[in-house]
Amino acid sequence: MVLWRIRATVDDRPGYLSVLTASLALRGVNILTVQVHTTEAGAVDDFLVDAPDVVGEAELVAAVERGRGRDCWVARSEARGLVDQPTRVLGLATRLVRDPDATGEMLRALLGADEVTWRPAPAVPHGGVGAASMLVADPCGGAYELRRRAPSFTPAEYARAQALVELAATAARRAADRVTLVLPDGGELVVRPATVDDLAGVVDLPQACSARSRQRRYLGGGALPSPSRMRRLLEPRRGTTLVATTGSGAGESVVAMANLLGEGDEAEVALLVRDDWQHRGLGSALLRRLLGQAGRSGYAAVVLHIQAENTPMLRTVRRLGRPTPIERDGALLTVTVPLAARPAGPARRALPRQADATTRRDRAG
Repeated sequence: MVLWRIRATVDDRPGYLSVLTASLALRGVNILTVQVHTTEAGAVDDFLVDAPDVVGEAELVAAVERGRGRDCWVARSEARGLVDQPTRVLGLATRLVRDPDATGEMLRALLGADEVTWRPAPAVPHGGVGAASMLVADPCGGAYELRRRAPSFTPAEYARAQALVELAATAARRAADRVTLVLPDGGELVVRPATVDDLAGVVDLPQACSARSRQRRYLGGGALPSPSRMRRLLEPRRGTTLVATTGSGAGESVVAMANLLGEGDEAEVALLVRDDWQHRGLGSALLRRLLGQAGRSGYAAVVLHIQAENTPMLRTVRRLGRPTPIERDGALLTVTVPLAARPAGPARRALPRQADATTRRDRAG
């Protein structure tokens, strides 16, 4: 028996597909998998079949045409074609997350393209798909041009290609946001965007901190935040969360977390640094990184809620070298760090020469 791929257009009418499959069955052809691509010309059915050795390409084409199929394309296949499409796509996506630079190779593997070329010119607004070529917009700029002699590309394949390219762009942005940070004392950490996979690490972080550090961060006492609350911080509706880690793999440990939570044209910032990593410049580095992200996201200012006695955090803010008006509510200071020109408001007192971080919105969480 020999494996073949068959692609043909079939009128999307009741019974037509069964006529085609019956015509193949008469020649001893066993259908192993089938995918359906909806097009304006009809349903394009993509089969992986197992045919007797004596059945060749011409006979398969004839069988399809007798079964009311048209625009038939037939080619020999390999055993790897037996892997179902969702499993295959997930495998390619996993490889792409690990290596975003392999986007062209993954597109070629996904669609069996003869040629994949990245072009600096952007694609048309919604890309484009033709019989032998496809143009897929790259969210990072430019576009991928795919060419394949046969079979013709379909809209379903275009959607798959665009999804894969967008995944690659997301992975590339994450990789670009991952930095190795060397502190003034020589300490070295990795700072990166947090994911839900970091839940165990960020739940352990407050437990490894002193009650005083937790109180400065969460403003509601030294109690441990719940895992559900920490999970919400990992997936903010607007904003981002950074973690600083030491080690790698199973030995990776989260030693600091920085949160940027957007609301309106402002974003709130809060930091939690494990006690043995405090006073080493880590808080300043995380705060500056969050300010950069807030500026790129278009926020006008960031706000920090800081206990008045929290001298280290106030000192960290002062090191930014920016005008930082504050408002006081009892023992709580609200510090505003402008990121863009803003309308003049009521006069506020200058930031005292003192500083560590917290967020009012977060303490209710």
